[in-house]
Amino acid sequence: MSIITETDKGTVINIRLIPRASTNKVAGVLDDAIKIRLQAPPVEGKANKALIKFLAKLLKVPAAHIELISGETNRNKRILIYETTKNHVTEKLGLQELL
Repeated sequence: MSIITETDKGTVINIRLIPRASTNKVAGVLDDAIKIRLQAPPVEGKANKALIKFLAKLLKVPAAHIELISGETNRNKRILIYETTKNHVTEKLGLQELL
C-alpha cells in the first residue's frame, strides 16, 4: 500500500498519529504511513479534529476539503484531501526526499 495515493477526488494519505506529543509536527515516515505528532489527547475526537486543522494549515487548504475516511478510533488513519495532488501534499509536508 502506498503512503500517498492520488485519486479522481483528490489525494489519500496514510497517517500514524501520535497524540499527546510535546509539539505538533510531521515526524517523518513510519512503515507505510506519515508519522504526525499532535499535542491533542485521543479523547472525544479531539485528536482527529486537531489533525484536520493541522493538515489544513500545512497544506493551505480549507478544513472542509479534508475528510477522515478510516481510523476514527485508531492511530492509523486514512485522510482524503479533496482537489489536491500528490506532489502538493508531498511538498507541503516536507517529504520530497523521503518518498
